Amino acid sequence: MEEDREYKDTVQKLFTFIEESPSQYHAVDTMRKHLEAAGYEQLLESGAWKLKSGGKYYVIRSGSSLIAFRIPAQDSQNYCGFQIVASHSDSPSFKIKTNPEMNVEEHYVKLNVEKYGGMLCAPWFDRPLSVAGRLIVKENNRLVTKLVNVDRDLVTIPNLAIHMNREANKGYDYNIQKDMLPLYGCGEAKGKFMKQIAEAANVKEDAILASDLFLYNRMKGSIWGACEEFISSPKLDDLQCAFSSLEAFLQSEEPLPSENVQANEQSEVDGKNVINGKSIPVHCVFDNEEVGSGTKQGAASTFLKDTLTRIHRNLGYNEEDFLVHLANSLMVSADNAHAVHPNYTEKADPTNRPYLNEGIVIKYNANQKYCTDAVSAAMFKDICHTAGVPVQTFTNRSDMAGGSTLGNISNTQVALNTVDIGLPQFAMHSPYETTGVKDTEYLIRAATELFA
Repeated sequence: MEEDREYKDTVQKLFTFIEESPSQYHAVDTMRKHLEAAGYEQLLESGAWKLKSGGKYYVIRSGSSLIAFRIPAQDSQNYCGFQIVASHSDSPSFKIKTNPEMNVEEHYVKLNVEKYGGMLCAPWFDRPLSVAGRLIVKENNRLVTKLVNVDRDLVTIPNLAIHMNREANKGYDYNIQKDMLPLYGCGEAKGKFMKQIAEAANVKEDAILASDLFLYNRMKGSIWGACEEFISSPKLDDLQCAFSSLEAFLQSEEPLPSENVQANEQSEVDGKNVINGKSIPVHCVFDNEEVGSGTKQGAASTFLKDTLTRIHRNLGYNEEDFLVHLANSLMVSADNAHAVHPNYTEKADPTNRPYLNEGIVIKYNANQKYCTDAVSAAMFKDICHTAGVPVQTFTNRSDMAGGSTLGNISNTQVALNTVDIGLPQFAMHSPYETTGVKDTEYLIRAATELFA
């Protein structure tokens, strides 16, 4: 069927995006390339902005967070608010420590690492892994960022044989400092790690002043199942949502002004005016969601607020206008959701049970770990209905603690109607996760409707 082909084509594009994004820095750089190919101009936080009607822009903070937006080609002085999709660029991993080499009896060299985020440890064993991230180097008396990816199978974390740990299949408390250290080479590899990193980045080793390096899973994404209905890949949480948001953002660009003349309409939700006219679409990707978002480039930072404020000032609006426009805005916080697991059906809520390939998941939590409320849920359901996309719901069991995401965190800086959604998946925080073949396309269609 033609629709099945469309789902699979979208998945292959997702796989390519993930392969090009072995770290959060690469993910943002990949987005930058797509945006520039579509005519978007980079703005610097350190410089003055001069926005114009019909302009297309993006801004990057700390190399790992990105916000892209475009100004309506007409009526830029009379728009009604923002339509935002926010996701995150990072995934649970192991960060390479400074001075990483550890000599083992002069016969092996392993690397010293620490946890980044709350990962499932067991699936990291016995996989082909490599190292990617960024370097800060000195060139011509300037500090310059260089991305680095050792694009080959470089290390692995070898498991201990069952013969030496008879209790391994009865549960195990992993010690990161002992159990999770990757093997880099035999004795002759001593002193070569940073040399190899420098070579991969095409810089001199002594020019490297600092680094942010992470392990990543080298296994490629795959489509599988009896009817090819499932996909598995590294980093689905949350590059699947980041990719979908980017695709929708680029696909939703408005036609030429002559083809796009329409009057603003107003409706009422819960006593508040909601303008259904021209809005500014915003594609937003934060870093550090997996470690709490409390960084200058995380959802708890001023990045989104600063960007939206500067847009307003450039378009001649005041602070009062800013607050009015926020009240007429919607943010979709897109971060993947837990599907009903076939082997652990009892872990899901009795009445809110999302499944792969059956729609985008709206996430609820009474204690506001997710910030969805009746108004934001209704707004998003209406968007999905218009886009022809099915919707499901998720809540945690009332006797189980759940996680949180970036929606409620970002609202502490920019308060607006926000709905927490995600695509249903298995094995969240594994280095190789699983979702449905239809799910990526569903989010692209819904986000395209939001941005349009």
